[in-house]
Amino acid sequence: MEHILENENPRFSVIGGGSWATAIVKLLTRNKRKVCWYMRSQSAIDHIVKYQHHPSYLPSVELDTELLDISSDMNYVAGYGEVVVFAIPSAYFLDEVAKLDVDLKGKLIVSAVKGFVGDDHITIAEYFNQVHSIPFDRIGVLSGPCHAEEVSRERLSYITVSSKHMKVSEYLCGFLQNYFIKAIPGTDIYGVEYAAALKNIYAIAAGICVGLNYGDNFLAVLISNAFGEMKRFINATHADNNRDTTNSAYLGDLLVTCYSQFSRNRTFGLMIGKSYSVKTAQLEMKQVVEGYYAVKAIHEINKKYNVSMPIADAVYAILYDHWYADAVIEELTKKLK
Repeated sequence: MEHILENENPRFSVIGGGSWATAIVKLLTRNKRKVCWYMRSQSAIDHIVKYQHHPSYLPSVELDTELLDISSDMNYVAGYGEVVVFAIPSAYFLDEVAKLDVDLKGKLIVSAVKGFVGDDHITIAEYFNQVHSIPFDRIGVLSGPCHAEEVSRERLSYITVSSKHMKVSEYLCGFLQNYFIKAIPGTDIYGVEYAAALKNIYAIAAGICVGLNYGDNFLAVLISNAFGEMKRFINATHADNNRDTTNSAYLGDLLVTCYSQFSRNRTFGLMIGKSYSVKTAQLEMKQVVEGYYAVKAIHEINKKYNVSMPIADAVYAILYDHWYADAVIEELTKKLK
């Protein structure tokens, strides 16, 4: 591992063609790093090469194509990089990485995926460790609070990079930070991966409540209770005496996702609160709503731990049991403090 950390100019690959992948590519090229970028759509690739912006995601953001090598061949892209960043929505992750047949063992793997995969609902770090035999000293996790829209527009943002080994976190932070990005190293890979999934569930809850015409006073109560719920669940599943859930990767990410105009999970919840069906809301969004999948995963994981999670349970009841949102939230109001 030490010889990798001594490489001051590693090659970067980014796997994924959505908004977060686009923002990461923008950040790396803004830092003058050459990036090999995978996306499925050849028409999107052709558009970016010709017009220097993504036709579907963050279209107002100019991309430095002189520093980009874009391909629809995942194995070519993954083979190029010494640091490989995966930014594929969790719902598509397994189908996409099934295309991989290159050896990843000598590389640093960075997950920018927010969610769980497989029938066992494992985290992305666990997936690479268990399925691709990547040791944890070669895995990093990228977390917020960062909306892609603000990162790509160079607005001051704080990114947390976690690895089980602090030297790896610090090494990766060095390639991300600049005048508009503060990169914070950490070691709590489980906590930040669970927090990244949980905050999307609570953002859906916030959106539902706004759609049902609950006001800011109630929203503050909802989110403060959601934070307590998040803390209980993370500590029950992966205890860590050094974890401070008031830090930006936990509480900060929860707040921005619940309140921001850019939050697709909140927007999805807003539609549900306004009586859209789940399927109609998903079609209207035209983007993956990670929280929809996360709420089912958390529900299944919690069968083992039995943590009190009335907000997550309420969102599950609305989205998967198809209970009326107004009745579920009214009942939820009796459980919050």
